[in-house]
Amino acid sequence: MATNKLSMLVRSFSTSNVASQMVKPPVQVFGIDGRYATALYSAASKQKTLDSVEKDLLKFQSAIKSDPKLREFIKNPTIKRGLKSEALKQIASKISLNAQTSNLLQTLADNGRLKNLDGVINAFKVMMAAHRGEVTCEVITARDLDAAQKSKLESVLKSFVKSSETIQLSTKVDPSIIGGMIVSIGDKYVDMSVASKIKKYTEVISTPV
Repeated sequence: MATNKLSMLVRSFSTSNVASQMVKPPVQVFGIDGRYATALYSAASKQKTLDSVEKDLLKFQSAIKSDPKLREFIKNPTIKRGLKSEALKQIASKISLNAQTSNLLQTLADNGRLKNLDGVINAFKVMMAAHRGEVTCEVITARDLDAAQKSKLESVLKSFVKSSETIQLSTKVDPSIIGGMIVSIGDKYVDMSVASKIKKYTEVISTPV
């Protein structure tokens, strides 16, 4: 039943056999969140509303974080699915969300998957970043990087992506890594932290000869 409703999210925007084919996003996100995000990406792509749907989702995600009542409504498992679906339809109309966004919210409600909403939105954001040729990169260091260090780091990271792609760099501070850095760029992960090296050396020393 859930699969049928997920398929309806895509089919609801087209009746022709050609247009009803799934439009694949530029990057694949696995799991339930990825399946719903992919269906939404396909539907919005056909309607040329990708950018506006992304804005809808960011606005709704922000509203959930800032509005305790909306957050409780979304999470409350005792409210019937049909009531949630109808309420979200009215909310979507009131704040002028795209039809594709509204359909996603209603489908998640009907399938009892509203708990996945945040994950679906984040998966869609990953797809849209790839759609724009952006590569998400997170760097964790033991101390804050100054502007010069961050600029130099960005220059080095750009050498790891295609010339048509851009780096979207975010930095975090985690004193527990002691020094060095941990870098996640796209689907690549490199741990160059001092803590990691210490752990490795400790394991080597502790291993019986």
